[in-house]
Amino acid sequence: MNSFFYSINATIPIFLLMVLGYILKQIGILNDEFVKVSNKFNFTITLPALLFHDISTTNIRESWDLKYVLFCAIVTTICFFSIWILTKILMKDKSMVGAFVQASFRSSAAILGIAFIQNICGTSGMAPLMIIGTVPLYNIYSVIVLTLEGSTSSTENIIDKIKDSLINIAKNPIILAIIAGLIVSLIDIKFPIIIDKTINNLAVMASPLALIAIGAGFEGKKALKKLKPTIIASAIKLILQPAIFLPIAILMGFTDAKLIALVIMLASPTTASCYIMAKNMNNDGVLTSSIVVLTTLLSSITLTFWIFILRSYNLI
Repeated sequence: MNSFFYSINATIPIFLLMVLGYILKQIGILNDEFVKVSNKFNFTITLPALLFHDISTTNIRESWDLKYVLFCAIVTTICFFSIWILTKILMKDKSMVGAFVQASFRSSAAILGIAFIQNICGTSGMAPLMIIGTVPLYNIYSVIVLTLEGSTSSTENIIDKIKDSLINIAKNPIILAIIAGLIVSLIDIKFPIIIDKTINNLAVMASPLALIAIGAGFEGKKALKKLKPTIIASAIKLILQPAIFLPIAILMGFTDAKLIALVIMLASPTTASCYIMAKNMNNDGVLTSSIVVLTTLLSSITLTFWIFILRSYNLI
């Protein structure tokens, strides 16, 4: 019973904030413009501030675990290429391949992930190392599959898109924040208290604001469209991936904060940024939005289940 309450306390407060955002939108306190501005503000300011603060204040030399970072990167790579190959073979409607693959393997590791880990651990825990091993690959692999599977037949357009997308990846504020945080940590730079507190004030805004914005932007009706591929992708994202790779992680000796971060990497809902990328790169936006909605809705149950299982065996 203690494991059950531990699991509930770890997940339900996260989803209550999303429910609050949804309710505030329905009664007119929040609107679509708030969602749009908040998502941009989170992506460019608060989330990078949170990652920078957590990484820069962590002793990377002591906490660095190459085995763990490589595990995150290798698992992400296996998930991506396995899903892409099988989808390419089995999916009849080839126009949905890019959107399906991206939404099936790509987690909301940065936004929802950090919120979950903070709620469980009190800090971002091992999230920085997990993000180092996954977020750059999420962006790179998404660009590859959406470019090659998008509705375009021009080789020149594909090459131009790859170049433009790689430039955008290089300018990604999350990736830049990770790199900056690593440099500050390794050099052991100490900021004045005024600057440190300012960065921290921005950082603590990231998770609650992101959760409220996700709730306010929730569109349940879209989950009813293209239901079969949506359900299959959601099952892959929330059940199949963690069922395969969490036992392997346990056998490799990962426990506590490292295992919690892996749960988030493998079993958190599809990130909302998948929709933006799919639409902008001529892929199926309706399918993508349906998967984002359904994985977000169901993850309140599945994440509680995975945390309950791990807690029951005293692994976290």
